[in-house]
Amino acid sequence: MPMPYFWWRSSDYKRSSILRPEILRSGVSLSGVPLRQRAATARKFRPTYCFGLFVFLVAMKAPLPAQDKPAISVDVKVVNVLATVRDKKGEIVTNLGQDDFKVEEDGRPQKITYFSRETDLPLTLGLLVDTSFSQRRVLPEERGASQSFLDSMLREGQDQAFLIHFDRDVELLQDLTSSHQKLESALKLLEIAEQPADPSSGSGGGGGGGYPGGGGYPGGGGGYPGGGGGGYPRRVRGGTALYDAIFLASDEVIKKQKGRKALVVLSDGVDRGSKETLEHAIEAAQRADTIVYAILFADEEANSDGDLGRPGGGYGGGPYGGGPYGRRGGSYPQRFPEERRDGKKILAQISSQTGGRLFEVSKKQTVDQIYRQIEQELRSQYGLGYTPDASAGLGYHKLHLTTKQKDYVVQAREGYYLER
Repeated sequence: MPMPYFWWRSSDYKRSSILRPEILRSGVSLSGVPLRQRAATARKFRPTYCFGLFVFLVAMKAPLPAQDKPAISVDVKVVNVLATVRDKKGEIVTNLGQDDFKVEEDGRPQKITYFSRETDLPLTLGLLVDTSFSQRRVLPEERGASQSFLDSMLREGQDQAFLIHFDRDVELLQDLTSSHQKLESALKLLEIAEQPADPSSGSGGGGGGGYPGGGGYPGGGGGYPGGGGGGYPRRVRGGTALYDAIFLASDEVIKKQKGRKALVVLSDGVDRGSKETLEHAIEAAQRADTIVYAILFADEEANSDGDLGRPGGGYGGGPYGGGPYGRRGGSYPQRFPEERRDGKKILAQISSQTGGRLFEVSKKQTVDQIYRQIEQELRSQYGLGYTPDASAGLGYHKLHLTTKQKDYVVQAREGYYLER
């Protein structure tokens, strides 16, 4: 069984790092602390705590010298919002001032205390590329366009970027860097997940009887979803840990960075096999003050192959095959038309709730053209800030940003999380 690209902290069910295979072999995490040392530190924590408690109790017996009243410091939370404004023709508006904007939190007007045009602030950018098998025909175009985008977008010594690819696993190919050369080298490492074994080779359902040899569940006629020949289920084509990739990029890589932060996700939007949910992925991006731009790039021909099933495969010919699922020989229902629709909705939800935008690759709009639009947006943002009311409680708060010009459309995140 291959070693995973991330490790899971079972105590609170949150990933603690994204790790590449060579990092796992070296035993060093992204933070630079050896994994064994991290574990040893955790084991030593409880005795150290008990010793500290003992010293504290003993010290209580000694008289305390008179001390001045300690100074009280209060952390004031400033909510920062990045916004792009368009007129009724869809053109970006770049000449607005602070007085042109109005912001509401949970329906209550807020006073804007900070305003700027954000073109000069440092940018932290993450590229998240879907390398599941369904993307095999579009990856070369994505790779070339991504390189041109990074070369044009990143200012040497001021901006930085990182690269993640995801299929069944999530892998950090390049950590945060300002080096165009390192990012170019990382893009060359992008490769499609391994194609599964040929169904005709005997792995995965189709023929006659029970589990091994004859296919499917007892009763014959098929195998597990997508079958072909017989025996145990074939290896399903890849997996797409989209939600995990967004969660990890936001929570582990970009959260502590200052300035403007954005993720660009290239995918068909269909998640298969993530441990995180869609809601958790969006929440992680919102907590990290990160905009997510989504580029929907679906290879229709690849998807039509049917990752989950083909005629003649599927569940066995007993209670499943040829019955409610319809096809003679036991075929699992084709899911891709519905999944493609859902993928677009999912990417639209992620981008809109984080203040980004959904783009769709088509014959009229290439990946390269979409990247140029994203670049224009990132160079034309407004930055606004305000201090929330003292009565604002911890947790999620809805935001609504508008302009006094009613014809203008404001693109900004829909909410934020107030933390301690």
